[in-house]
Amino acid sequence: MSDTPIPSLANRVRHIEAGAPVVGVHFLRNTPVFVLGEEHLLLQRQDEVQRVKVHGGAILASTSDGVRIVTGGDDGKLVATNADGNHEVIATDSKKRWIDQVALGPDGTIAWSAGKTAQVLTIKGELRSFEAPSTVAGLCFAPKGLRLAIAHYNGAMLWFPNAAGATPQKFEWKGSHLGVSVSPDGKYLITTMQESTLHGWRITDAKNMRMSGYSARVRSLGWTADGNFLATSGSEQLILWPFDGKDGPMGKQPKMLAPSQARVAVVASHPKQPVVAAGYSDGSVVLVRLDDGALVRARDADGQPVTALGWNATGQILAYGAESGDAGVLVL
Repeated sequence: MSDTPIPSLANRVRHIEAGAPVVGVHFLRNTPVFVLGEEHLLLQRQDEVQRVKVHGGAILASTSDGVRIVTGGDDGKLVATNADGNHEVIATDSKKRWIDQVALGPDGTIAWSAGKTAQVLTIKGELRSFEAPSTVAGLCFAPKGLRLAIAHYNGAMLWFPNAAGATPQKFEWKGSHLGVSVSPDGKYLITTMQESTLHGWRITDAKNMRMSGYSARVRSLGWTADGNFLATSGSEQLILWPFDGKDGPMGKQPKMLAPSQARVAVVASHPKQPVVAAGYSDGSVVLVRLDDGALVRARDADGQPVTALGWNATGQILAYGAESGDAGVLVL
């Protein structure tokens, strides 16, 4: 960060000792839930912290729609947990493979993967399966929920689970694609890669776009509330790619804010306002206003990387978790 004093809200944070590295943060209504690296979820209520064991080993992936949290683990189980801490096993991999990717559609459809197999459970209870050309490395639903984006080696694809026998739409680019996202307007497909770069395609014509200039692999990204920017980690500043024109970021430079000597490790876009929360490898968390780059500190640096960030649906509560097991909740 710069030497200019930054306004701080760090003294308003409610601290929680998770006891293990935090690998995800979600909200069930206004209840912050911390996903731990091993076995447990922590539900933080006003006067208590509820620890819920949901897996028999490492938790490899998590997602939430605000009503339930769906997790996948190395025990081969897919588990859904509600705001009361009640949980149920939705599926178990028949080959006892790791379930390491999960996604939720806007209508409640659930997707997950184990190895090369992607599966979808519809809200009617119908199970659909698809064999990807290589190990599934990323999953997400397109905004309308009709298509499932799948990242894999040498590219990505859009699969239509409800259209039996339909040929997936393929997007090719050599290399390891490790995560996937579709823009809120449904026009662009973006993948994170093993290299320090993002790759993207315009869905209508599969035109390629490369987004480079990072000092490390991009492990976290998120669309701003208006869909005009894609906020990303992977550099010593918050990098935001513009998607407000007909060609997305093609031929454009990114906006770069909140420079630091530490690298941005995780990002979370505010659900309503042009604000992004950025967590750094030195343990600091800042809120970045996109219009003018103004900063507010939410956590002081302590040398322990921030590993998870999340907002509640209204954007009034921010929660974070760190590699050290420290977690916090800030009510704005």
